Amino acid sequence: MQRLRIKFSRGPELKFISHLDIVRLWQRAFNRAGIEIAYSTGFTPHPRISLAAPLPLGVTSEAELMDIFCLRGVAPHFFVSAVNQQLPPGMTVDKVYPIAFDLPSLQASISLAEYRVAVATQSGPQDIEKALETLLALEHLPWQHQRDTGPRQYDLRILIDDLRVIEWQPPVGLLGMRLRCDSSGSGRPEQVAAALGFTSRPQTIHRTQLIMKH
Repeated sequence: MQRLRIKFSRGPELKFISHLDIVRLWQRAFNRAGIEIAYSTGFTPHPRISLAAPLPLGVTSEAELMDIFCLRGVAPHFFVSAVNQQLPPGMTVDKVYPIAFDLPSLQASISLAEYRVAVATQSGPQDIEKALETLLALEHLPWQHQRDTGPRQYDLRILIDDLRVIEWQPPVGLLGMRLRCDSSGSGRPEQVAAALGFTSRPQTIHRTQLIMKH
């Protein structure tokens, strides 16, 4: 058996596909590529495929990570070539490497996620810089998010590690966000944008990096 860690990209073609459908997409691709995935034991065996911090709907990424357990050893270069031929437009395997079986799970290893967020704006760069400084200077930022199960209240500030301006040319501005992404909570870029005063949902949200715990 072999444990592989896969880094992959997810483009706009698939940004509205649910997490469950993404897992099924991978299962079909592995099957067609001849990659034999190991299954868990028990009454309801399931393929040993684990994605780190699944993307919310509408978000693209160049930094997704996934662990899989293969029944037989697979050469990384063969894996990349064989699986990419079976993936639809918008999904690409970028890198594959074997890892030790006893390493912690992906979900337990991720601490932060970085995003590039495009927002509609009429404000100048000085205004947004001031807004970023003001938000980052806060000790707490009480926030409420409406979910299907009802409102959820929490401190948004503790989910924000850093904010910066990447490019600012109204009517569009580009923000960099580094947000918490672990078992205690995950920051959502659209909520941070709202906290900065942007009334419209960001035009695009793109994840650029998942940062592991040391």
